[in-house]
Amino acid sequence: MKPRRVAVTGFGVVAPLGDSPEELFENLVAGRSGIAYLHSPEPALDAAPGPIGAPVRFDGSGFFPAPRLRMLDRVSQMALVAARRAIANGKVDFSALARERCGVFVGTGGGGATTTSDGYRTLFEEGSDRLPPYSVLNAMHNAPAAWIAIEHGLEGPNLTYSTACSSSAVALGEAARRVQSGEADLMVAGGAETPLVRGVLKAWEAMRTLAVPDARNPSASCRPFARTRTGLVLGEGAAFAVLEEWQHALARGARIHAELTGYGLASDIAHITRPTAEGQGRAMRAALAAAGLEPESIDYINAHGTATLQNDVVETAAIKAVFGAHAYRVPVSSTKSMHGHLLGAAGALEFIVAVMCLRHDTVPPTMHLDVADPECDLDYVAGGARSGLGLRSVMSNSFAFGGTNAVLIASASAGSRSRSTEQ
Repeated sequence: MKPRRVAVTGFGVVAPLGDSPEELFENLVAGRSGIAYLHSPEPALDAAPGPIGAPVRFDGSGFFPAPRLRMLDRVSQMALVAARRAIANGKVDFSALARERCGVFVGTGGGGATTTSDGYRTLFEEGSDRLPPYSVLNAMHNAPAAWIAIEHGLEGPNLTYSTACSSSAVALGEAARRVQSGEADLMVAGGAETPLVRGVLKAWEAMRTLAVPDARNPSASCRPFARTRTGLVLGEGAAFAVLEEWQHALARGARIHAELTGYGLASDIAHITRPTAEGQGRAMRAALAAAGLEPESIDYINAHGTATLQNDVVETAAIKAVFGAHAYRVPVSSTKSMHGHLLGAAGALEFIVAVMCLRHDTVPPTMHLDVADPECDLDYVAGGARSGLGLRSVMSNSFAFGGTNAVLIASASAGSRSRSTEQ
């Protein structure tokens, strides 16, 4: 049986550079950075010069009453709000749909990191053995998916994926497969991550993968593909999309932003932290095959582009291996240079950015690429956005510690391209 088509009919974000996909995309196109020194009640985050990150200005008390807030870690708060925005953007009325055919898939790398960090501080710094009664429920990885399903009464499949930095790309791809197979008519899928807490920051610091803060301009500390890159910058946030069977979307009069045409999944097996061009290439080829596209049909690649010394060289090599001569013609950019690395939420956020590229026929730049790396010699859209490219199909790469590589492809549908700010 021919797989059913998957329409993207809604999206919502809680992101370092915007509370809507339009605001986020506008800031990315303008080259604005959400990276800055972090400030926190935790003393370790206040010491000069302090760590850098890409935080979200978000206060859950504006969205949830106090009794409920106590049961929601920051990661669940952001996930619920981003999912609400995606559902509202898609004008989805679940009371008119078969709820048993609607589900939720969420990706997260760390789950309720804030709750876990607070618990350790209570135990080991304050010397208390009394933890909040909801600590387990707040910290568990599947809490965001559970709360979204409960809030909207979604009785279909409900799964949480934790594959490090590709978690939410996997959630989107697996949700699309449920729609394609006929198991579901509509899926709310995405990811959420809140790693800007002391324990997580110190753990990443110990791996020596975090960027050295730029003394002159901290916002320019993340420099993907540049010879001067020093590492990644962590960000927080949530991003969700509504994925819907094509005819189901048309029947309810939904606006279709794009079609999710390709999803590829492959593993690196050389080392738990070391990427390989072969593994990344297999995921890209699998996505192209699923979409029924040749490499020359891809008009833009939103790169994983973490600004680590290893990844950027390996990803460049993988793109060359898959795309051949077209690798030098297709625009490639890393928006992590501005919104940071949202870990488990990165794939969903960057897929939404890729869909926005289709809608606006514009690709955002790779910022802070000040000095070219000879080993990274593709067209990284350095320094400024480009418009009027005639985009039809775009690729979003998500690669991860642990080796789970996930690639998504979105294609423009009739009437999906718009320069309006309609939400």
